Amino acid sequence: MNSLKLGTGEIASLIEQNDWNRSPLGAPESWPQALQTVASLMLNSKFPMFVAWGSQLGFFYNDAYAAILGQKHPAALGQPFKTIWSEIWSDISPIIDKAMAGESSFFENLPLTILRKGFTEQTWFTFSYSPVYCEAGHVAGVFCTCTETTRQVLAERERKDENDRLRDFFQQAPGIMAILRHANHTFELANTAYYQLVGGRDLVGRSVREALPEVEGQGLFELLDIVYSSGEPYVGRAVPVRLRRQPGGELEQRYVDFVYQPIRDSAGDVSGIFIEGSDVTEAIRANKALQDSEQRLRQLANTIPQLAWMAQPDGYIHWFNDRFFEYTGTSLEQVQGWGWHVVHRPESAAEGVQQYKALIAAGEPFEMTGPIRSASGEYRTFFTKTAPLHDAAGNIVQWFGTNTDIHEIEQAQEELREANRRKDEFLAMLAHELRNPLAPISTAAELLKLPNLAARQVRATSAVISRQVSHMSQLVDDLLDVSRVTRGLVHLQRSQVRISDVIDDAVEQIDHLLTDKQQTLTLSRAETEDKVFGDRTRLVQIFSNILNNATRYTDQQGKIQVDVVLNAEDIEVRIKDTGIGIEPQLLPHIFDLFTQSERSPDRSQGGLGLGLALVKSLVELHGGTVSAKNNETGKGSEFRVSLPRHPT
Repeated sequence: MNSLKLGTGEIASLIEQNDWNRSPLGAPESWPQALQTVASLMLNSKFPMFVAWGSQLGFFYNDAYAAILGQKHPAALGQPFKTIWSEIWSDISPIIDKAMAGESSFFENLPLTILRKGFTEQTWFTFSYSPVYCEAGHVAGVFCTCTETTRQVLAERERKDENDRLRDFFQQAPGIMAILRHANHTFELANTAYYQLVGGRDLVGRSVREALPEVEGQGLFELLDIVYSSGEPYVGRAVPVRLRRQPGGELEQRYVDFVYQPIRDSAGDVSGIFIEGSDVTEAIRANKALQDSEQRLRQLANTIPQLAWMAQPDGYIHWFNDRFFEYTGTSLEQVQGWGWHVVHRPESAAEGVQQYKALIAAGEPFEMTGPIRSASGEYRTFFTKTAPLHDAAGNIVQWFGTNTDIHEIEQAQEELREANRRKDEFLAMLAHELRNPLAPISTAAELLKLPNLAARQVRATSAVISRQVSHMSQLVDDLLDVSRVTRGLVHLQRSQVRISDVIDDAVEQIDHLLTDKQQTLTLSRAETEDKVFGDRTRLVQIFSNILNNATRYTDQQGKIQVDVVLNAEDIEVRIKDTGIGIEPQLLPHIFDLFTQSERSPDRSQGGLGLGLALVKSLVELHGGTVSAKNNETGKGSEFRVSLPRHPT
């Protein structure tokens, strides 16, 4: 060990700690002088090195090389070379064989797939293998200095890929691009789009005046001179330029958007000009055609009854027809762009704008329905249909939309849906009402079959059947009445009738209900003649139905007030109660067919929801009107029937 100069690093420490008896190298103190000399050199070097010695090529390395080994360190120290790098042995063994044969080798960025961190990875190394001679003068080992260049190789690849991508971008960019060098503006590069603009002619290595002689006198060469001398960029919009795009062809008018951007060298001096832009000829032509077409479209749109508008490709609305301004009472300044949201409901306007923008971005025709405010402040429902207008290339150049007023249609549909729903509920209720009497009738019929039934029991059972049959008959009569009225089959038997007498008859019909519920009915009669020209029976039916509802939906000991008011042209009967009132959502439909205050089949009040519909029809047959409202006190409801007075 005296001849081996140990360093102060980790490997030096391990030399003293490891059991070298199992290593092909043997104990360090027994190493040959040549190996000790190389080992000392390695231990004191900061560069990655190793030596493989002996018949098994025992491996010895320095601290710098330990990082290359990864998880294989420190177990690799003193182990056979082949054991340590078995995964790349087929790659490096020929190089080792050359070194053992006395021939040195050098490799730069050699790719190796190694296993050192628990997984295989692609790496690159720059290294040299040199033979190491023993005292006897023959090769006894291999000495290697190496550097891992994985990061450099990958970085270089990335730079190359990036340069390739930039070149591809330059060539494939849809806009025109070119690089001019020196004061005479010599073409250094030009992309495909630039060649397409100027025609298939030689550009690279030629000055612009030489390559594009027909442009002389159009001011573009002079602009290049100004940019080069001043160092200030120039931006041109739809600049006209006449080019001979075919050899010997006619000059062709093109329009170009472009930027002349000065290029500066490391000293800050202008050394060239970068040209970037777009051939907008087709867009200019299309825009002109669009303007002509748009003018015709505007004239047409002003003849249709719908609200109409036109928008830019991004959805910015720039025109509305006269019908829109007439309906909304707005001006173009108020609603253009995205300002149209002011004619929509404030609570949903922002969401509506976002939805509109999303649909525009999709680029497909779309439809939507929503309210639009009129000049009077009324919101009416409109059906909006929007479609894109395309140019010859298929690009969207305009949007055209119409708003069709469907308010009445929507209301009619809603009324039909509501009527259909009430009809379904009515049918369910009718089935329930017709089924209810069947159970007691069936039971009574079975009782009558029993022998030796007492006369008292027969009478009671018969009374049950009679009551239930009477109830069913009333239901059927109501149905028939409604059917006749709705089909116009009812013919009034008109005569002079006093309303007071009619109300007396109606009260008599519900008197038993008043008695059962201990309710109080107060009648305020007219002091003068209160005659109408009508059908007494039908008039009694009108008021008995209203009074029947009043007592049905008024609690025990409730009050009902009937007032007869004489007006100049009509007689008004007001019937107030202290009952439960009318549900607000039902109030607009209270006189519609099948409308019921209690909607569930198990309601306690009964009825088919036909009575008030019948009342309305009969009142209108008499030339009168009927209305209903809840009392201002919040307790109960009030019905008013107005009938034309009979001239005395």
